[in-house]
Amino acid sequence: MTITAYVLIAVLTLVVVLLGLSVRVITQFERGVVFRFGRVRPQTLGPGLALLAPVADRLQKVSLQVVTLPVPAQDGITSDNVTVRVDAVVYYRVVDPVRVAVDVQDYGSAILQVAQASLRSIIGKSELDDLLSNRERLNQGLELMIDNPAVGWGVHIDRVEIKDVVLPESMKRSMSRQAEAERERRSRVITAEGELQASKQLAEAAEVMTAHPAALQLRLLQTVVEVAAEKNSTLVLPFPVELLRFLERAAPSEATGPVPPGAPTRPNGAVPADRAAHHAAPDAAVVAAHAAAER
Repeated sequence: MTITAYVLIAVLTLVVVLLGLSVRVITQFERGVVFRFGRVRPQTLGPGLALLAPVADRLQKVSLQVVTLPVPAQDGITSDNVTVRVDAVVYYRVVDPVRVAVDVQDYGSAILQVAQASLRSIIGKSELDDLLSNRERLNQGLELMIDNPAVGWGVHIDRVEIKDVVLPESMKRSMSRQAEAERERRSRVITAEGELQASKQLAEAAEVMTAHPAALQLRLLQTVVEVAAEKNSTLVLPFPVELLRFLERAAPSEATGPVPPGAPTRPNGAVPADRAAHHAAPDAAVVAAHAAAER
C-alpha cells in the first residue's frame, strides 16, 4: 500500500507538471506564436487558455498594442547649411505576429535604428524653413521612410511626429533680427498706404470745396466751434489772406511814389525819415490787421 501510494503521488505530480507546462494564458492584446520542434505553426493562438504539447511546443507572446517609441535627438545639417538638433516620436503596432517572431530578432530595436537613420536623412534633405513651418509634409515623408522596411517585418507605422527643433543661439538672434525687420517693413508699408488713402480723400475734398466755395466757409466755422469747445481763453477767427496780400501790394506803390517839389532830400537822394514813416503807414495798417485778427 505504501509503494502504491508513492506511485500515485508521483503520477499526480507528473500530471500537474505537464499541465503546468502545457497550459498558457494569453491576454486580450496578445497573440501566441507556437514553435513545434523549432518550426513555426501558421495559426496563432488567441486570447484565453492555450494548450501546448509538452516538451514539443514553445510559445512566444507578441503584443498588438500601439507602441510609443521616442527617437533620441539627432544632430544634422540642413540643405541650407544650418546646424540643427531634431528629435521625434514614432507610433507603431504589430500586424503580423508570425513575421515579427520569425523575420526580425528584436523588432523594437530595429524600428528605433531605422527611425534614427531616417530622421538624419530627412534633416539633410530639408531646409530650415521647412523644419520650422512645414512639419506636416516632413512627418509624412519620415513616416514613409520608416514604414518601407517595417512592412516586411510585420509592423505598421501609425504616425511619426517631429517634436522639437533646437537651433544655435547665433541663428536664433539672426532670426529675431529678421523678424523685427519684417515687422518694421510691414509697419512702414501700412503707414504709407494710410497716407496714400488720406491724400486721395483730401484731394476729393479739395475738389468738392473748389466746386462749392461755401463748403470752405462751413469748414472754417466748424473749426472755430471745435476750438471754442476747449477750455481756453483764445478764440481763433479766420482772416482772409487776400486782404493782407492786397495791403502788401498797396504799400510799395505808395512808398515809391514821386517826391513833391521842394521836399528835403539827402545828398545821396534818400528820403528823410519822417517822409519814410509817412509812406510806411500802410505797413502799420497791416500790423493793425494782424492784431485785430489775433484779438
